[in-house]
Amino acid sequence: MSVRPLSVVVVPELTARMARASNPRGTTAMWVRDQLDGLWDDEDFVCWYPRDGRPGLSPAQLATVCVLQFLLNLSDRQAAEAVRCRIDFKYALAMELDDPGFHHSVLTDFRDRLSRDDRADQLLSLALDRMRRAGLVKERGRQRTDSTQVLAAARELTRLELVLEAVRAALGEAATRAPEILDELVDAEWAVRYGRPVRLPSQPSHPVTRLKQAGTDARRLLERLPPHQRGPRAEALRQIMVQNFLLDTRGTLRPRTEKDGQPKGALRIVSPYDREARQAIRGNTRWSGCLVHITETCDADSRVNLITDIATTTPTRDTEALPGIHHRLSDRRLLPGQHLVDGGYVSIALLDRSARDHQVQLIGPVKASGAWQHKEQTGFTRDDFTIDFDRRRVTCPNGQTSRNWIEAPAMAPYTAARFHPTQCNPCPDRPACTRGTSARTVNFLPRHLHELQALNRTDQQDRQWKQLYATRSGVEDTICELVNGHQARRSRYHGLRKTHVQHVLTGIAINIERLASRAPAHAHSPRPPTAFQKYLDSRSLSWECWWRQGK
Repeated sequence: MSVRPLSVVVVPELTARMARASNPRGTTAMWVRDQLDGLWDDEDFVCWYPRDGRPGLSPAQLATVCVLQFLLNLSDRQAAEAVRCRIDFKYALAMELDDPGFHHSVLTDFRDRLSRDDRADQLLSLALDRMRRAGLVKERGRQRTDSTQVLAAARELTRLELVLEAVRAALGEAATRAPEILDELVDAEWAVRYGRPVRLPSQPSHPVTRLKQAGTDARRLLERLPPHQRGPRAEALRQIMVQNFLLDTRGTLRPRTEKDGQPKGALRIVSPYDREARQAIRGNTRWSGCLVHITETCDADSRVNLITDIATTTPTRDTEALPGIHHRLSDRRLLPGQHLVDGGYVSIALLDRSARDHQVQLIGPVKASGAWQHKEQTGFTRDDFTIDFDRRRVTCPNGQTSRNWIEAPAMAPYTAARFHPTQCNPCPDRPACTRGTSARTVNFLPRHLHELQALNRTDQQDRQWKQLYATRSGVEDTICELVNGHQARRSRYHGLRKTHVQHVLTGIAINIERLASRAPAHAHSPRPPTAFQKYLDSRSLSWECWWRQGK
C-alpha cells in the first residue's frame, strides 16, 4: 500500500454548502478544516508507507478521523459511521457527500502503523507545528508538567490466576502457530483446566496444589515449544515462570517464596496479555498499568493553554521522564523559558542540566534533607556547617574544622568531610550533632550544585516564588479533563506503545476542543438581570457578590 498525495485539498462545493446550511455556527470538526486547514497533509506521511503498491486511503484523513474519534469518545465502528453519515465529518475530511467512507478495521491498522518508531510523537509535532505557525503557541513561554496513573486493559489477577491464564494464552498461541506440538500434550484434563478463561473465587480450593500443577504444565509446554516457534504469549509464560517458580537442587519445580526472592513490582509481569504493565504504589494509591506525563502551556497572557507533550512510561520516578520531555520540546522548537513541576520531577542534577543544556529554568521544590535533625527540627543540620571549597575543609558551629575531605567514586557526586573523634567526643553539643558512636560526617554536593541547591531553597521562601509556583496546580484541571472527559485513566489497548497512541490522540483532541470553543473577546455579554434583581434595583438595594467584597 502506497500514498498518492494530493497537491491541493479543497472541500467540495456541495459538501461545503450543505455543511454551512445545517450548521450555521459550525462544529469542532468544521473548525479543524477552516482554521487549521485539516491539521495534516498527505505529504507528511509519505515516509510511513512504501513507494510501490496499490494506492491506499489518505493518511491525513485517517489521522483526522482518529483525533475526532477520541474527541467525541467514539468506538471504531461509531467513527466509521460518522464518516459515512455526518456532514461536518465530510466537511473536515474534504469528502463528497456520496463518499461511502471506509471499513472500521482501517482505523485499527492505522493505529498499529502509528505506534511504530515514535510516529505518535511525530503526529503531535505536526499538529503543534501547524498551531505554532498559526500563532497559537510559542517558544520560551511558561509550561507545567504533572503525571497520573493509567490502569492497564487487563483485570487484576492473583498469582494462581496469572499462571493459569498465562498457560491458557500460550496454548491458544501454539494452536495457531504449531498445532502439531499440542497433539501429544493436551488431553481431557488440560481441556478442563485451560479450555475457558480463568475465574476463581476469593478462596479457591487447594491453591498450592493447583499452582504446582499449573507450573508443571507450563514447564512441559515450554519444553515442547522450540524458541523459534515461541510468540509473545509463550515468551510471557517463560518470564512468568522465572518470576514465580524455582528449581531446587533435586530438579523439582516449586513456587517461589519471600525467602527465595521475588522480583519487584517494577519488573513483575501482571498479565500475560500486556507484558509492559507493571504494579506500582504511590502513597495510598496502588494500581497495575503505567504513567502518563502531561505538559501544557500556562502563559499569563495566553487565552488558551495547549498540551505540548505527552509521555507514557512505566511506573518509574518522574525525574526519569523529564529529560525526554525537554528533548522532544526542543525538537518541536517549543522549549519553555520556565518549567513548573512538582517535587517528584526536581533534583539538583536536573536543575543544573535543564539550565545548561536547554536554558530552561526548572521551578519546583527541592526535596528536603532526610537527616533526623531536619525531620525533628532540632540539632545541627548540614546548613549549619560552613563549607570552604577552596581550602577543602568544613567548619562546625563550634569552630572545629574537618580532618578528612573524601571524594570517593562510590559516593559520587557527593563529597564527605569527616571530623575526628577527639574533636566530637569532648563537645558538649554532641547529642545535637550526631547520635552515632563515631564522629560527625557531613555529605554535600560539588560546589556549583551546592550553591544551586542553597539558592533554590532560599527562593522557595520568597512570596513571589510561591505565587509563581501556584500556577503549576492548574495542570490538575487538564489531568481531570483527560481522565473524566476522555476516559484516559483506563487504557483501551494492550502494550505501552498503543496506550501512548491513545494518549497522544486524546491530547490533540483536547487542544482542538479548547481552541474551537475559545470565544472571541467581543462575544462576551453579561447575563441579564433576574426579576428579583430588577426588583432590588427599583428599590436602590445593592446585590453585589459579598464574597468578592472580602467580607
